Amino acid sequence: MEFLKVSSKSSPSSVAGAIAGMIKDGVPVEIQSVGAGAVNQAVKAIAIARGFLSPLGIEIVCAPAFADIDIDGETRTAIRFSVEPRYLRGIKLGEISDKTSLDWAAYGANSFEN
Repeated sequence: MEFLKVSSKSSPSSVAGAIAGMIKDGVPVEIQSVGAGAVNQAVKAIAIARGFLSPLGIEIVCAPAFADIDIDGETRTAIRFSVEPRYLRGIKLGEISDKTSLDWAAYGANSFEN
């Protein structure tokens, strides 16, 4: 599986745009980061992507996991983030549009003010 690889020098806004575009296209998003700075940038990007998608009626959820990877013959621990849309019961991806207005809090989703 391919990952969006985020480094400490990655632009969170650029990564967020990639995340939002993939989610809107129905493509699962996997992000891989190695090191505290890279994980920081990845988390910022996920938060920014949520801000991009939320006005469209798309909420996202994120599940972090550890992964051992090989970099130049050395085993390193990476953090992988799986980012997926959170759908309402009975709503499919193709039914969500720019004009869709959904009350996520009514369905038990977290609601945060930006």
